[in-house]
Amino acid sequence: MKLNAANLSALSIPTPGYDRGQVRVGIVHFGVGGFHRAHQAMYLDRLLNDGLAGEWGICGVGVLPNDRRMQEALSRQDHLYTLMLAHPDGTREPRVIGSIVDFRYAPDDPEGVIELLADPAVRIISLTITEGGYNLRDSDGGFDIDNPAVQRDLTGDGPPATVFGLVAAGLARRRERGLPSPTIVSCDNIVENGDVARRVFTSYAELADPGLAQWMREHTRFPNSMVDRITPVTTPEVIDTLATDFDVEDSWPVVAEPFCMWVLEDDFADGRPPWEQAGVQLVDDVRPYEAMKLRLLNAGHQSLCYFAYLSGYRLVHEAAQDPLFAEFLSRYMDSEAMPTLQPVPGLHEFKDQLIPRFANAHVRDTIARLCAESSDRIPKWLLPVIRDNLASGGPVRLAAATVASWARYAEGVDEQGEPIDVVDRLADTLIPIARSQRDNPPAFIENRAIFGDLVDQPRFVEAYRWALESLHRVGARATLEALLRERS
Repeated sequence: MKLNAANLSALSIPTPGYDRGQVRVGIVHFGVGGFHRAHQAMYLDRLLNDGLAGEWGICGVGVLPNDRRMQEALSRQDHLYTLMLAHPDGTREPRVIGSIVDFRYAPDDPEGVIELLADPAVRIISLTITEGGYNLRDSDGGFDIDNPAVQRDLTGDGPPATVFGLVAAGLARRRERGLPSPTIVSCDNIVENGDVARRVFTSYAELADPGLAQWMREHTRFPNSMVDRITPVTTPEVIDTLATDFDVEDSWPVVAEPFCMWVLEDDFADGRPPWEQAGVQLVDDVRPYEAMKLRLLNAGHQSLCYFAYLSGYRLVHEAAQDPLFAEFLSRYMDSEAMPTLQPVPGLHEFKDQLIPRFANAHVRDTIARLCAESSDRIPKWLLPVIRDNLASGGPVRLAAATVASWARYAEGVDEQGEPIDVVDRLADTLIPIARSQRDNPPAFIENRAIFGDLVDQPRFVEAYRWALESLHRVGARATLEALLRERS
């Protein structure tokens, strides 16, 4: 049975228990992908099912060409979709989510999106635009004003096309009309993501209209947040399972692990949903929780993925169930990541759950997904662990080996001589550098735009070069075995 509003009552799986026609848009979300639909939209759906947050419905906005597919898929289904939880015992738990009540594809109607952002009913603008979507310079982390798309928006020759131009235009109208500012909430895996969002959006506004930038500094709030739920790419198998086992025809469902976490600073300009009643942790300072997640889960994924791919694994759970890889991850977390973290409630429980979460065979997350966009991920997730341990005298061998495994993976050829599809916005630069390192071993880490001064740190360089030489000489698995032997 096709998933749409008319068929909801006839479906065999749980559906929204609220009248979606009464839900008003209060949140505009840029970047509606699998994670947003498994996470923030799910939390809001919980509230709506409890009779709360009726003025906080979500309108998604897409700005990139591949967002049109999502707009078309959701539109055909009255913006409904299925979230299927994959439990470790094989149980599948589907539920229809109804909290997204509209979706706009900005290139079709930029003026309509700007007016939406200027609507006083919209009090939150949220973002999952990926780590690379914030338009930061690799050299110093500043806003990249030379980006051609940004430059086109700044000229004013046509309607804005970037998230920065659209949001600035919407906020400018609110300022002109004497309306309150919305809160801008980043839900991306970036250190101090709210602070980053503040920097890039106000930097754009400063270029477009310094008066608007000043108004934003006075009125707009950018709370930091930590988000966590493993959400793999939707595969045809997920769609088929939903149709075969549950008789639901959904063109773009989303599958996720049961675990879910959202820690959010309680700093909002014009109200918020009662998220704490849906399980969200509202705190004064999210940074310790953020570091916990980025340095354990995200950096743990990076510690796993390159070694696993080079060893022949293609699914995350298969590698995480391998005792060698599980031991490597456990040692990295215990000896290198944990000493750099502040104690927060639930820290040890969070760490202890990670390897079982990675090993959930029914999530079927791919190694390739974890290996993608490494130049945006490694500097934010793993290098801070290395720098803190260098400063404190702590160990760095395992994290340095992970960097070496990335460098080896970036050569674009696996241990069987098969090509690797290196998905990275800097791939054209990184692959030639990686391929030169057999003659010049430190070549990869000499890229200061990514690694800063780590090439000048003898302890890191020694550990890195040992791991890289071992990867070239004996391969990924034997390198991990040697690392664990020397620490036993």
